[in-house]
Amino acid sequence: MIGAIIGDTAGSIYEFNNVKRTDIELFTKQSDYTDDSIMSFAVAKWLLTDPLHTHKSLQDCMVEFGNKYRHPMGGYGGSFASWLFCSEEERKPYKSWGNGSAMRVSAVGWFFDTIEETENVAKISAEVTHNHPEGIKGAQATAAAIYMARIGKSKTEIKQYIETRFKYDLNRTCDMIRPTYQFNESCQGTVPEAIIAFLDSTDFENAIRLGISLGGDSDTLTCITGAIAEAFYKSIPSYMIDEVNKRLPSEFKLILEEMKAKSL
Repeated sequence: MIGAIIGDTAGSIYEFNNVKRTDIELFTKQSDYTDDSIMSFAVAKWLLTDPLHTHKSLQDCMVEFGNKYRHPMGGYGGSFASWLFCSEEERKPYKSWGNGSAMRVSAVGWFFDTIEETENVAKISAEVTHNHPEGIKGAQATAAAIYMARIGKSKTEIKQYIETRFKYDLNRTCDMIRPTYQFNESCQGTVPEAIIAFLDSTDFENAIRLGISLGGDSDTLTCITGAIAEAFYKSIPSYMIDEVNKRLPSEFKLILEEMKAKSL
């Protein structure tokens, strides 16, 4: 799942300063992991520690990490922050269709042996907050693409499955999207574009560059793109891993190691 964390970190400085090209610096002194990574690690911890995959244990992991890392780069989204920092009695799903459900789901795509279980647990991971159909669909589509890439399916097979199962329009290219694409916090306005950036790419780094070049919610878009690209290409430039590792707290690095061991 480090591909998601790399995408998030590389996209972090472009979220509110969009660029529309690929010849960019991927990591600067200002680059850092954001709430996308924090909640991705919360989901990973949930999978690693709760074999029943309950809503309550996921909520506990998310609240734990949210309180440990209260002020990430870019902050938490307003509705999610209200959910995260309210009392337990008040903490209820809030019908969100935002892309937060897709940005945090990457670990699910690595964890299970069937696409049915992958999509089922992706649904659980979303609906603790994002119980709108689009919020659930975005998480499931992302996890399914990661799973399929991980087990060796081709780009054509991944594209066909996502189009058929989730009704996303993937018959576009980055060059077609880029001129008019704007900031969009919805699953339906982020997940298809992130998948297209992967489909158009030639390798992992190119996927990240293409994702950022679309503009929009850059850190989240490339978090999703990076997660799928890692699973497909199986190779990430070592400098990109180093750039992320030097920014991550030790407990996040440990989760990455545990996830790596699980997926072997």
